[in-house]
Order: sequence, then structure tokens, then C-alpha cells
Amino acid sequence: MKKLIIILLLALPALLLSAQTATVKWHSIEEAVSLTKSNPRPIFVDTYTDWCGWCKKLDKDTFSHPVIAEILNTKYYAVKFDAEGKEPVTFQGRQFINDGSLGKTHQLAYALLQGKPSYPTVVFLTANSELITPLSGYKTPAQIEPILVYFAGTSWQKQSFEDFTKTFQGKAQ
Repeated sequence: MKKLIIILLLALPALLLSAQTATVKWHSIEEAVSLTKSNPRPIFVDTYTDWCGWCKKLDKDTFSHPVIAEILNTKYYAVKFDAEGKEPVTFQGRQFINDGSLGKTHQLAYALLQGKPSYPTVVFLTANSELITPLSGYKTPAQIEPILVYFAGTSWQKQSFEDFTKTFQGKAQ
């Protein structure tokens, strides 16, 4: 009996940790734009590279957090975009490619990041695919939650982020 209790106590942290992870439903940019036509929502774009350690940490620690995943899955169409990918992408009626003219950076990443590639950078777009803002750097769940909520609705059009955060009560920790 003691062995069973010890095994359960040792396994409990791992079970709790796995129970707290969630999955974001990632789309391509073309899918996200298409989905906004029948059910308008803002678009959230995670621009990343395969070699970026902070991008991997963002995936592991932030996007897997249940509160963050829920916001991304219910309030946005979430896009994961490889900023050094080779696939052509059609966005806003224009084809973007990675032809090497911008080093390793894909033309769409360059445009979304306003010519300042830095990874990770998340980009907020309206439901009409208009750029709201890019936001670079790693963010913890508690740091990104108010930002996600701020841009998910119309708060960003009505008040400053500073004023918004004065009354925001987050769930992520």
C-alpha cells in the first residue's frame, strides 16, 4: 500500500501538468482568411522559424496553456507561419514567395513584420485581414492573455492598452 501511495505521489505532478496543456487549432493563412468570410474573427499569426529557441518555448509554455489555447481557438483564427518557409502564399489578392531576395525571410513574413524580421513575433490582423500590429518577443501566458483579449474585440479601437489593463482580470498564471 505504501508503494502505491508513493507511486501516485510521484506521478501526480506529471498528471497535473499534462492535464493543463491544451492544443491550439492552427490554420494556414489562406484557411484563416476563408473562415473569416462565414464567421468573422480577427486573425492571430505566429511567425516563427525552425531554429528559434524562443519560438519553441512559446509553443511549449504559452500556446499549450489552457487559457491561451481557449482564447486563440474561440476568439481568433490562429495561424502558424514559418517565416523562412518556401511555399508560395496568396494573401490579400497577392502572391508572396520566398525567392531569396530577402535573405531567408518569406515575403509575407517580411510584410507582416513591417520589414523588421524578429522571432518570435505574433501578428494581429482584423477579420478583414488588415494589419493591427506585430508584437515581437517571447510572452508568458500571463503576459499574452491581456493582449489577446484586448485585440480579440474592439477594446483596441476604444481605449489604450494601459487603460484596458487597469481593469483586466486574467485567468492565466
